[in-house]
Amino acid sequence: MKKYLPTAFVIFSILLCPCFMHQLQAQRYLPGQQGIQFTGGLMGKIDNKFNQEPAYHFGMSLATYTKNGNSWVMGAEFLNKDYSYKETVIPVSKFIADAGYYYKLLSDRRKTFFLSFGVTASAGYETSNWGDKLLYDGATLQDKDAFIYGGSAIIELETYLSDRLVLLINCRERLLFGSSIEKFQTQYGIGFKYIIN
Repeated sequence: MKKYLPTAFVIFSILLCPCFMHQLQAQRYLPGQQGIQFTGGLMGKIDNKFNQEPAYHFGMSLATYTKNGNSWVMGAEFLNKDYSYKETVIPVSKFIADAGYYYKLLSDRRKTFFLSFGVTASAGYETSNWGDKLLYDGATLQDKDAFIYGGSAIIELETYLSDRLVLLINCRERLLFGSSIEKFQTQYGIGFKYIIN
């Protein structure tokens, strides 16, 4: 009889798995649940000119879920684009704080994939060539360092790799006033979210 107990236990556990799967999946997107997310990616059009003028971004934020799978997201982001100038490049960098609300549009029954639309308010600082306006050839940059503000619209896809680790893929369109260079910026990003409670 004892030699059949391990086999019976395994079979019994397999039969009970479907009963507990629903409970495990129901632990996702609970009101008050929080996650720390890290994202990074590229900006602008990816064309031949992108090799000479790369543009990238990375950031960190905190997401807090509300009812129905919606969430508040607050965080900070660094954006950089290099502009070609003769034999060198001039970096234009932005430090931005974001706060916004993401509304869940779609999800599957198993709560594995989520598609959300978000709107954020943004404020930050933009600097050209890290404040050095005099270039190596004696030319002077006319772009001024300035405080910037505006907002963005985001489409984000989340897929759960485990109950605590989430893969993020997003596309964001930013509108920033106060910038002397570009008011609109398109960002493509990928990242990870870790559920902390």
